[in-house]
Amino acid sequence: MLDRFHDIDDKLADLEGRLSDPSLINNQQEYQKVVKEHAHLSRLSELLDSHRDLEKQIDGNRALLQDDDEDPEIRELAELEIEELSSKLLELENDIQAFLLPKDPNDDKNIFLEIRAGTGGDEAALFVGDLFRMYGRYAESKNWRVEIMSSSPLGIGGFKEIIAMISGDQVYSKLKFESGVHRVQRVPETEAQGRVHTSAVTVAILPEADEVEVDIDMNELKIDVYRSSGPGGQSVNTTDSAVRITHLPTGLVVTCQDEKSQHKNKAKALTVLRARLLDQLEQEQHDQISQDRKSQVGSGDRSERIRTYNFPQGRLTDHRINLTLYKLEAIMDGKLEEVIVPLTLFDQEEKLKRIQ
Repeated sequence: MLDRFHDIDDKLADLEGRLSDPSLINNQQEYQKVVKEHAHLSRLSELLDSHRDLEKQIDGNRALLQDDDEDPEIRELAELEIEELSSKLLELENDIQAFLLPKDPNDDKNIFLEIRAGTGGDEAALFVGDLFRMYGRYAESKNWRVEIMSSSPLGIGGFKEIIAMISGDQVYSKLKFESGVHRVQRVPETEAQGRVHTSAVTVAILPEADEVEVDIDMNELKIDVYRSSGPGGQSVNTTDSAVRITHLPTGLVVTCQDEKSQHKNKAKALTVLRARLLDQLEQEQHDQISQDRKSQVGSGDRSERIRTYNFPQGRLTDHRINLTLYKLEAIMDGKLEEVIVPLTLFDQEEKLKRIQ
């Protein structure tokens, strides 16, 4: 396996030379590309060095086994160490293969998190708020920044919908498998009989789109301004600061009213629109290769029920990988790694099967 990487040191030296070239710094887009490639190859070089080191240790122990004059106890220890080192070597080879999988170009991007109430009335709206707090606490644990772009709060304390931008390191790579229908089973506070109700909300994770990826023709936009309003029609301010943008070719509509400035609301709405247009393009590509995606985590269909949160039993079930955890309280408090890591590993394993 290592023969494929005989020239990695030369490639690293070449990249380091380019990084020291003052002219490259003037081209920030190319500079960032070289920085990422250098970081990727450096990490791969570290993994390969560890692989070579383990192979040397195994060869050394095998030499002890072939020495007829060696102490029997030493030979027994050598056999045990070979077994242990071989297990580590296999694990490392899997890590190297996973590291070499084609990288999702969106993994490094910030995201727009969109959560909308589905079936279930007020209970669904309340769960929108609960999920937003869950993702917010997870983001806090990662030192990510959360900025609300648009929201439709209800007087009961929940939201009809809420859209937020989450920015930081590797946000999309962590949250990309959260898109889909999230079902909640619990007893509403207003339920006198103690009966469990089932509600649903939809979550969409949209990678932030660069302007070069999605070029918006301003002549294809219909922009309306109006006065912001809060729950029950209560006036938030007395100026026409809220903005509604309609993308005429696709019919996509984005509204933003959380800022007091019309210009800020317009800028936010445009960033959300750009992300939705990119998502639409990617969904179209996904439809073309849907057969290839069937073996990955989920189908990519927003209508797919991906997860159930059962509060009476304190249980979370992710239906895509048959994962069940009785740690619902901790997960709702933002401890999502126990869900995210198995989803990521499953996706890597399925991709590895197709290239082996």
